[in-house]
Parts: sequence; structure tokens; C-alpha cells
Amino acid sequence: MTLRSTAARPRGAMVAITSGKGGVGKTSLTVNLAASLARFGHRVGILDADLGLGNVDVMLGLTPGSHLGAVVAGEQTLDDITVEGPDGVRVIPAGSGIRALTSLTPVQWARLADAVVAVTADLDFLLVDTAPGIDDTVLDLARLADRVIVVTSYEPTAMVDAYAMVKLLLAGGPETEIGVVVNAARNAKEGQVVFQQLDAAAKRFLGRGLRYYGFIARDPNVGEAVLDQRPLVSQRPDSAASRCFRTLALRVANWPTRGPAASAARPTPVPPPPSALVDFERLEAPRCA
Repeated sequence: MTLRSTAARPRGAMVAITSGKGGVGKTSLTVNLAASLARFGHRVGILDADLGLGNVDVMLGLTPGSHLGAVVAGEQTLDDITVEGPDGVRVIPAGSGIRALTSLTPVQWARLADAVVAVTADLDFLLVDTAPGIDDTVLDLARLADRVIVVTSYEPTAMVDAYAMVKLLLAGGPETEIGVVVNAARNAKEGQVVFQQLDAAAKRFLGRGLRYYGFIARDPNVGEAVLDQRPLVSQRPDSAASRCFRTLALRVANWPTRGPAASAARPTPVPPPPSALVDFERLEAPRCA
């Protein structure tokens, strides 16, 4: 559906964090990026946009009194349902197991879109943690944002789904600024390999290059922090993944107001090993029904 908002353009930046495939650590990345930005002195909010199966509040050990269902119903505002999380991050919770939130009417969607744009006026950054997949709500929220971060991993299925997300985003908004973060990478080289494959495919088949925002190191402390319901950067600030989250936060914080993300990392070309290749050419080849 087409989004139309009458709200004034916000002062803060809205950043959609999406993946295509579930299970790549997108929500954990969102939480730790938000906490890192807040620790650098920014006013940060998280919108849990997995409207039917939200879990940002669970990951942070929060108990909200209400959720986005009350907002789309016109009963409450985003300010009414917002709760404060670690490091002062404002969390806008989604419902969990509420089927009505998975299919919004045009009126409900317009109400949510206007509310989301308006709330960013009081923030420096609003991170929108989308649901996995490529349904209309995910794509519309991503297109509403100023920038999109696509989270992927070294797994071929995650790479294919990340490419599919990029393709759909560019089909609906050719000028969308899209960056890639490679999560749970064994090292910097692995992150570069994954990005270069996605970037080469996007340039060849979609006519647009992507931005590399870096990688998050594979770190067993990430899982422990999830179990403890705390951001890793707060619990173990010196861990390998925490250092990566802070690097990502610095890049996000230094984005120019307009134009390309000049501070995004530019990886050194690394030839990918044959076993890591994803055959995007085959993926884009015409297929019989």
C-alpha cells in the first residue's frame, strides 16, 4: 500500500533494521545498536515492528502495560505505550500472539505511520525492528525509514533472502539507502566476502550498489546476554561482539543528514572461496512454471 503522512518531517533519523530471513540475530543487533547509540549520548528509541510476535520487551526484561494494538485502534498514542529500557532507550512494544496486528486496514496503517513519524521528533534515532519476511507491512515500514540496514549472515539461505529483501525495497523505492551488516561472522574477511557477493549481485541485476556497515563477530556472550535479558554492550562491554556494536553505532551516528553514508566501511576486496558462492545469476534466470 502507499504510505501518506501529514506529519512534519522528523528531526531524528528513522532506521529500519530488517533481514528477509528470520534467525539471523536482527533483534539482538537492534537492541545492542540502540544501547550503544544511547551510551554515546543520543536519544534513542526502538519500535518493535514485529506486530504479531514482538519480543524486544522480552529481550530487555520489560513488562509493558500496553502495545501497538492500542495505537492502531486509536485508543492510545505511542507515548502512552512507550516504556524505558536500559541506558534510557525508549521501547515501543508490539503485541505477541495477537493475530489482528498482522493484517492492518488502510486506516490503521495510516494511523500507525503518522504516529511513528511524529514520535521521531523527540529522538535522534528511531530503530525499527521489522518482522522477518517480505510481507507488505515489513516493506512499507522499511520504505518509510530514512535508511535501511539489512542483516544477514554467512549462510547461503540468509544471503539469498537478504538479496530478495534488497530487490523488493529497490523496486518500491529506487533511491532507498541500503546498508548491509553481516552478523555472527567468524572474522572480518568472512563479513567482507558476504557483502561483496550481495553488492556484486545488486550492481549486476538491480543496477545499484550497497553500503557495507560492517560485521558483528560471532560471540557466545551474545546468547548469554539474551538469556539474561540485557544488552550485551551493557553486560560485557569488552566482548568481541560489543566492540563491533560500538563500531556500528559510531558509523550510524556519523551518517550525514542527507546523501550517502560517507562513514560506512569500505571493505578491502577479498576473493570469495568457491564453497561460499551463492549463484545469484541462477536465482535471476528465467524459470518455467
